Amino acid sequence: MSMRITFLGTSASVPTVERNLPAVALRRNGELILFDCGEGTQRQMIRAKIGFNRETKVLITHMHGDHVLGLPGLIQTMSLYGRTRDLNVYGPPGVKAFLEAILETVRFKLVFKIRVHEVGEGTVCRGGGYTIHAAWAEHTVPTLAYALVEDLRPGRFNPEKAAAHGVPKGPLWSKLQRGQEVRLEDGRVVKPEDVLGPKRPGRKITYICDTRPSERLLRLAENSDVLIYEATFSDDLAERAREDMHSTAGEAALFAVKAGVRLLVLTHISARYSDPAILLQQARRVFPNVKVAEDLMTLDVPFRE
Repeated sequence: MSMRITFLGTSASVPTVERNLPAVALRRNGELILFDCGEGTQRQMIRAKIGFNRETKVLITHMHGDHVLGLPGLIQTMSLYGRTRDLNVYGPPGVKAFLEAILETVRFKLVFKIRVHEVGEGTVCRGGGYTIHAAWAEHTVPTLAYALVEDLRPGRFNPEKAAAHGVPKGPLWSKLQRGQEVRLEDGRVVKPEDVLGPKRPGRKITYICDTRPSERLLRLAENSDVLIYEATFSDDLAERAREDMHSTAGEAALFAVKAGVRLLVLTHISARYSDPAILLQQARRVFPNVKVAEDLMTLDVPFRE
């Protein structure tokens, strides 16, 4: 099952020539999960060749404009493109009133349903083979961080064990590999655990933006395959980061070390860094496997085994 992350917007607060405002698209098994929706997100989706009529969940971290003002434009564009599926929007308190105000005052024909879910810490929703969890961040307004955690996968199939149990090669093997028990012609039942190894972990993607590091967020991000974390400031502006309730590149890297993640991707880059090399250098001193996100950069996320 493929999983691809596309960074649609990687700037902080204001757009730049190179960077749009925050939005990250995760495509998994035909579904789109969109983290934040800064202005112009729908144009970035067109550039990235992401369709407007797939099953979609939008997860808003907080009600600062650079993270949410793209929603009205996205909704109108989806409607003009003839979207037929419901759109599910999740976010902290305030997101429902925001969308209601837009739909009452901005006149366009809406051809699909919008389902708004105001959420807090804990389980946000379940999808096909995954769960999305949230935790409160440490920012100037109520802000959520999100983690998508896939379900455990069946263990590796052992052909020798299947043969020893008398299971003929073919469709019954496939059923066992999918975790389903089978009944043989002689009436015996063979269960998946009879022929499969230990269950294997799925993938975990964590998105944390606009926050100070915290123990609560560490628990959310623990053991992530990909951690997308803000690096609004370089380490020399650590005091400014504390005042504004943001993080520096070095703090993001130390957080990644403590959380035991596989890959750290820095985003939410201040417009003052036309060249983010300093952020990458500072982070790599602490955590080697790090990238700085660029607009339209993509990452394919493999299973660990």
